[in-house]
Amino acid sequence: MGTKVGTDCKLYYGTAGSTPAGELTIARDVTLNQERGEADVTSRGSGGHKSYKPTLKDATLEFEIVEDTANAGYTALRDAYLNGTAVALAARDGASGEGLDADWIITNFSRNEPLEDAVTVNVTARPNCDLRNPSWLS
Repeated sequence: MGTKVGTDCKLYYGTAGSTPAGELTIARDVTLNQERGEADVTSRGSGGHKSYKPTLKDATLEFEIVEDTANAGYTALRDAYLNGTAVALAARDGASGEGLDADWIITNFSRNEPLEDAVTVNVTARPNCDLRNPSWLS
């Protein structure tokens, strides 16, 4: 498959420590940020150039959800934020596509209340390795 459209992507949620299976259908504008640290390993033998090696990976999952207090995904995210507990999330580029599966802590849960639009919540999640390590799904 070539080009993909955001509406085909999926965000799944579930209990920390397990692969998430419930689709978070109230999600909008999901962004999976990934980066890797770098170690400067420059030496005199580097030919006059800086030299680097990759170190630890980091990720942030940012998305917006429509506030729906009757939705199980909404309450799972809200409760994880309020209680400081982890929740399983997997951001995939299709129903069985690529993406990152991990347990996450919710570090931001900000409600937006526009006059002429649905009430939404901006969510930021960061990986948590207490029960399992993040893994790339392909």
